[in-house]
Amino acid sequence: MAALEVAERLHLPQMDCYVIHEVYDGDFSQEQFEAELDAALEHQYRHIVIEPARLGDETARWISVGNCLHRTTIVTGAVCLLSPLGLPPNCAYYVGLPAGAVSVACAALYGVSWQSDPCCHYQVDYSGRELALLPPGTLRTSSPVVLVRRENTQRKRLHNVIALTALAYCVQKLFELCTD
Repeated sequence: MAALEVAERLHLPQMDCYVIHEVYDGDFSQEQFEAELDAALEHQYRHIVIEPARLGDETARWISVGNCLHRTTIVTGAVCLLSPLGLPPNCAYYVGLPAGAVSVACAALYGVSWQSDPCCHYQVDYSGRELALLPPGTLRTSSPVVLVRRENTQRKRLHNVIALTALAYCVQKLFELCTD
């Protein structure tokens, strides 16, 4: 609990920033850091700075997995939908259907495991621009992970529209294959 109290005092309201400091108070420090991160995500701070290396790495990896699923859904869905325009009809089946299936599978996996997670609203700032805005002396480590909250409503809409359109295309093509 002491780590939570320390972190609450280090909320920087002028920046809407929350810093999770790497303070080890006992055997349950990792759980305390995770509880702080959960509280910060639920509060929807614009910036979250994670000093504990293990938690920062895990969070950055989790966000990159979600980004990979999102991008794979978009790219394979676009390949599925554009394959009939650029390929001969019999080749379009061999490219479009598998690409559509991958798009739908990635969208389903994203929807089940990631879309409701509060981390999906955040991106990792690898450039260091957001870190440079913090007041001097705020951080106790040289390489924290900085999460920046981004509006992703349009991104999710595009993601879902492409996946659903790819699904409709695949169902139509499978129906055509079965009836011929």
